[in-house]
Amino acid sequence: MEIKVVQDSKSIESDILVVSMYEGGRTVSDLANKYAIEQDNFKGKFGETYLLPTYGKEVYKKVLILGLGEKDEFNPNKMREAVAKAIKKSMQMEAKKVAFSLDGIEFDYSEQFTIGAMIADYSFDKYKSEKKDNKVREVYVQANADIVAKAKKIAEAMAFARNLANEPAQFATPAELAAIACDLGLETRVYDKEECEKMGMGAFLAVAQGSSREPKFIHMKYQVDNPKKKIAIIGKGITFDSGGLDIKPPSSMLTMKDDMSAAACVLGVMSVIREFHPQVEVHGIIAACENMPGCSAYKPGDILTAKNGKTIEVDNTDAEGRLTLADALCYACELGVDEVIDLATLTGACMVALGTNAAGIMGNDKALVQNLISIAERSGERFWELPLWEEYFDSLKSDIADMKNTGSRWGGASTAGVFLQKFVKDAKWAHIDIAGTAFLEKPQKEFIKGATGAGVRTLLNYILEQ
Repeated sequence: MEIKVVQDSKSIESDILVVSMYEGGRTVSDLANKYAIEQDNFKGKFGETYLLPTYGKEVYKKVLILGLGEKDEFNPNKMREAVAKAIKKSMQMEAKKVAFSLDGIEFDYSEQFTIGAMIADYSFDKYKSEKKDNKVREVYVQANADIVAKAKKIAEAMAFARNLANEPAQFATPAELAAIACDLGLETRVYDKEECEKMGMGAFLAVAQGSSREPKFIHMKYQVDNPKKKIAIIGKGITFDSGGLDIKPPSSMLTMKDDMSAAACVLGVMSVIREFHPQVEVHGIIAACENMPGCSAYKPGDILTAKNGKTIEVDNTDAEGRLTLADALCYACELGVDEVIDLATLTGACMVALGTNAAGIMGNDKALVQNLISIAERSGERFWELPLWEEYFDSLKSDIADMKNTGSRWGGASTAGVFLQKFVKDAKWAHIDIAGTAFLEKPQKEFIKGATGAGVRTLLNYILEQ
């Protein structure tokens, strides 16, 4: 899809002209007003659409009225969702050229318009033998050209991440993630099993040892002279999670190709970061492996030693993400960065608490957490702060090691956060649990079923605002 910024979208020869209408209002199209409002009593409620032909009387073949709902309730998030709906409706009509004339919107809609259009345009049909040719090819809109260009790059990074997370585990292996990272044109180092052993990554390697696929520890670096800040972003990279010896039931295992959604997010961010030229040094880190129940799999009761020397009693092999993140956090903190932000499809408890509409966030620095929450909201994502009280560590206490990898079933998301905090040193840190938002079991708002690219928008906008 190509989004073109124009001065007057109504003068563009197109298959569909999309006009907007607040509830109880009117549109910029006299034709639409006459038929939709006056004859058919179209109200303009949010998400409603009305399509009518122009019978050759205009340069556009059809008019699509897009209901925006109550004017005082309309916001950028609704803008994104409404535009996505209009694009999907246009795709149903097999329209190739679509122009938008958006009247009376009292905020700069350029970014959310672009994100919404490109989210709607997304599909994952790589493995389909028959592919639909119903994509909108050209979109015309009156908008801020610079913001549209920026938003297109962000949307492309989201699509990059979505493609990776939608791939089956037979393709998106640790080795493949490492190869993709090496192709991004950044300074990249990939550590193999032996090198990770020398660095003392006992927690990460334990998770990997049940799989026939070798683990890969990936470190990408974007650097500039005299950076204003140094940031490490870490993405959980479990390319398939069977649960290990504490194996998951089949229904829970079905979508576990998505357990590397956070790694896909980090790769998505790093894939476009050079195009923005931020004056910030950014390290993208992924501890990539499979969690499988092979003959060498780690076992409940095993004692693992993480990179910082802390020992962990394995209480459940299906709490593997926090083990890989433990060593990744140690590694990141040794880089001398100012901030560490990790993302992970970490706990079902977070999904129980927040559903599929918000990610959980917690950390050791209030300002960092609140800044990420604010930028997420502006970017079209939702983060909700969860407590990180030391009392949650009580259920992680072990009789024979420094800690266990799981504790009580209660407060599971915060308990996991307190576990991770034990591996953070000398850096501001935030942990984002995207278990509910990374992969959808059914369509939701502007998204189709499948991977969403969770975290990409927020991290890129956060980096760009530093």
